[in-house]
Amino acid sequence: MHNHFCKLSCDLLERLFPVGVLCFLLLPTEIYAQESPEGIDTGRPNIVLILTDDQGYGDLGFHKNPVIQTPNLDRFARESLQLESFYVSPVCAPTRASLMTGRYNYRTGVVDTYLGRAMMHPEETTLAEVLADAGYQTGIFGKWHLGDNYPMRAQDQGFRETLIHKGGGIGQPADPPGNTYQDPVLFNNGNAVQMDGYCSDLFTNAAIDFIQTNRKESFFAYLSFNCPHTPLEVSEDLVKPYRVKLQSEHSFPVLGHPLESAPDLETTSRVYAMLENIDTNIGHLLKALEEMDLEENTLVVFLSDNGPQQVRYNRGLFQRKGSVYEGGIRVPCFVRWPLRIPADTQLKTIAAHIDWMPTILDACRVDVPENLQLDGKSLMGLLEGKSNPDEWPDRTLFFQWHRGDEPVLYRAFAARSQNYKLVQPLGVRGGDLPENPSKKLYNIVSDPYEQYDVASASPEIVRKLEKEYEEWFLDVSGSRGYAPPRIHLGDSNENPVTLTRQDWRGPRAGRGKESLGHWEVHVAESGNYRITLKFSPTGYAGIADFSLRGNQVNVPLAPQQNSIVFSNVSLTVGQGRLEASILTKSGTRGVQFVEIEKLP
Repeated sequence: MHNHFCKLSCDLLERLFPVGVLCFLLLPTEIYAQESPEGIDTGRPNIVLILTDDQGYGDLGFHKNPVIQTPNLDRFARESLQLESFYVSPVCAPTRASLMTGRYNYRTGVVDTYLGRAMMHPEETTLAEVLADAGYQTGIFGKWHLGDNYPMRAQDQGFRETLIHKGGGIGQPADPPGNTYQDPVLFNNGNAVQMDGYCSDLFTNAAIDFIQTNRKESFFAYLSFNCPHTPLEVSEDLVKPYRVKLQSEHSFPVLGHPLESAPDLETTSRVYAMLENIDTNIGHLLKALEEMDLEENTLVVFLSDNGPQQVRYNRGLFQRKGSVYEGGIRVPCFVRWPLRIPADTQLKTIAAHIDWMPTILDACRVDVPENLQLDGKSLMGLLEGKSNPDEWPDRTLFFQWHRGDEPVLYRAFAARSQNYKLVQPLGVRGGDLPENPSKKLYNIVSDPYEQYDVASASPEIVRKLEKEYEEWFLDVSGSRGYAPPRIHLGDSNENPVTLTRQDWRGPRAGRGKESLGHWEVHVAESGNYRITLKFSPTGYAGIADFSLRGNQVNVPLAPQQNSIVFSNVSLTVGQGRLEASILTKSGTRGVQFVEIEKLP
């Protein structure tokens, strides 16, 4: 049929069909009917998923910020469909878990950003795994933040090419000591590499190289920036103009809520400089797609992982990162696919991080694996204009975050339907909640800035959303509970293993000098192991101690010693709690790193 159709003369086709209909008939035939000799459909769209870290809704020229310079993102937004009511979690790792799985983060084991609470259960099925199984080349460049050790690393979860940093950010406890945004040590397919350049440039260049290498195949490139997250390290050449602009210009639009305090000039200048650098890099990537003739059939998604970390202009939205108010969870989101999605359009239907996995699979015509429970819905009908938003079934989206090993009912949550939003904001940092904490209700359609609480006037809506939230909480908590995933030791996929303070747990776990924690691990193979503890000198003589599964060893420690090696420690297969500490006259403290290597 295809060959016969192509032999028809252009004159005949033009007589039979108007030009617009003719284009519609020809394009799907040419684009979607191609198959490689191996039977893999090469006409499917390529996927580029761009995620920034702590970029607020107001951190774009497109969103009426008069100071920040984001010309490439502004142009991209105009070329895209803009999701005007798009939501994520209040903090980064939970957002990333939902983005990768299409499921609420509580189902995945990810409840927070550190102290062992940002490790995703390896049994989760990721977007990268499904696309890789369908013949896509998959690569991640930047921030993973869902587990640094086997079996939770990006390369264990479907990404065939990885260039990432560890933990939640460069310079954090999971990183090599002294690592910075300029010339960082990054991890390429698991191997530490000393890089030359600025982190955002390095990640973008790696993504472009990946696309270039795989341009003749279907690919999924996940460009996941760690900027503009702290530390705010960026070129002075980019910062200087913003110092001047922010001192001289005071023309930010007056909308919604006033800022809770005056923004810090230096902090805002550095954030804007980091975002200008990201904008430049996104411009390079989009130009590369165009030059490789990949632009038309590449679905590009841009979004941020949560609201701004610091106080600054956020287009009148209330609160910021960490909050379930709009300023914490409503973020910019644009999607461009010239072949299928109309440019410069808006979608006001609510959507969230959980929706991108089913949407992308739908776009790629890849089936969701059997028995995989997704919380998100495919948005393709809405994005293409085939579904009427007014007829789209209403649903309620849920968001919750607070510190702690597991979530607590009613603490710091929001329930968002198409028209209303129920919010209980208290309890983010711990402390006792009132027995019946008051909940605020907002008509988001008429009150997008959450200025008028209508809970007392609409008790039936409050109860409806409250009941839906309670059912959701029990459902997601019942998926697998909140027992932590376990890091594997002695497995050939990662040997040696380095444990860091990113993933330790316990009541004294933290990042300070006096912190003390433990790691939940699984010994994959019995045998002899070399254990190396690394730590800051205490200045006192003491004892270095290691214990796991009933096996405890300790040795004397000199005042200025900063490491100790236990050469032959016999470990047996099974689960256990690994503890490593330094005991001196000043007390007991934990170590910075534990390296565990199974010996031949």
